[in-house]
Amino acid sequence: MGTQEAISRIIRLVGGPENINKVWHCMTRLRFDLVDDNKIAQDEIKQLPGVLGAQLQSDQFQIIIGPKVNSWFELLQDTLGTSSQASAATSAKSKERKSLVSLFMDTVSGVFGPIVPAIAGAGMIKGLLAGLIALKLVSTKSDTVMIIDLIASGVFYFLPFFLAVSAAKIFKTNEYLAVAVAACLMYPTLIDAAKALAAHQDGAVSALWLLNAIPVSVFNYASSVIPVIFSILALKYIHQAVDRIMPEVLKTVFTPTLTLFIGALAALVIIGPIGIWLGKMLAWFIEGLFGVSASFAGLVVGAIRPVAILTGMHHAMTPIALQNFSDRGYDMLMPMMFMANMAIAGATFAIWRLNKDNRTVTLSAAISALLGITEPALFGVLTRYKKAFVAATVASSLASAFIAFFGVRLYGYILSSIFSLPAYIGPYFIFAISGVAIALVLSFTLTTILVGREQTK
Repeated sequence: MGTQEAISRIIRLVGGPENINKVWHCMTRLRFDLVDDNKIAQDEIKQLPGVLGAQLQSDQFQIIIGPKVNSWFELLQDTLGTSSQASAATSAKSKERKSLVSLFMDTVSGVFGPIVPAIAGAGMIKGLLAGLIALKLVSTKSDTVMIIDLIASGVFYFLPFFLAVSAAKIFKTNEYLAVAVAACLMYPTLIDAAKALAAHQDGAVSALWLLNAIPVSVFNYASSVIPVIFSILALKYIHQAVDRIMPEVLKTVFTPTLTLFIGALAALVIIGPIGIWLGKMLAWFIEGLFGVSASFAGLVVGAIRPVAILTGMHHAMTPIALQNFSDRGYDMLMPMMFMANMAIAGATFAIWRLNKDNRTVTLSAAISALLGITEPALFGVLTRYKKAFVAATVASSLASAFIAFFGVRLYGYILSSIFSLPAYIGPYFIFAISGVAIALVLSFTLTTILVGREQTK
């Protein structure tokens, strides 16, 4: 049986094209969002040549293919047609069936899945560099560090471009228009204005004005996540609306023109600022928690930190930490960020131990989290295993509350990496070490219990 025949049988065995709402892939798996999961002939699918396994997990039906998954996906798309969505009706049914959390995490997983190799590679390089700096093996001002840092940081700084392409594929809209919208958010005029505003330079402005009537708020969207993903989602519907009303003779020129103009304005004026302000609200909320109780703040901050990283709002915490260093000479927030990273690493190591598929990428993501770069673990692993994400969140919360109770603090900004431990040497060192142990062991244990070996074979 050839690959094409296997693909045709897969479509039939999952209930036919009318039962497929959406299909995408990650590093090794075809992932199906189906209208009715009861129509799946899972045992028959497992017997197909080239299929390494199949499972129904977290409202997704996953078929494990291995390294050839991309070629299988292309054949699957060709067989289904240009759109992997059966109809608006089936889409609506699927959305009714799924919870908002499942829809959000499935979307994030689908968007980030294809770009995990770039994030994992860059994260590993960035984490190793942080370790070398923390151990004082290289000087932060050396050319070597600058070169390695630009190699490692480029992916994260220009993350909106990667997200735009991936989101466009998931939302079925034009990839180049999506990149054009991301380029508007990343244009130097806007970023430079945001930096000038942050530095309180003379002449800095908080908004640019279109026709003296429409404000474009000045924000730095580098490394942002939520503003870009939702901007591309909006672009899809804008493109459809413009294309629907545009006369056929004018579509070639004016459909992309109006789509880009309206889509970029929506991103700059509405969607982008909302995403940024959500992050700022998170920062104000955290400041208020510390006013009540440090331990309570640790419990809450530890719980929301993984979600904040997932949504890209975690950057809002950094200014609070920097202000604490300036005002008090120390900060208690960054140690909590450290606990969250260790909890994420522990949960990812547990998935690596349980999961026989794609172990190299999972191990790389786990080590990267241990070194302070959690995006590969969160986006590449934990969004696929929601119980593991819950385990990491619980461990992060309890470990953060523990270190906050004993007053663990930092006296200088440093990446939240396992190599950061020397920065805690002093009266709080034993509690910092204990917190790391709690985060790693608890998240590892909870993930092993909650996910279970039978779900990851």
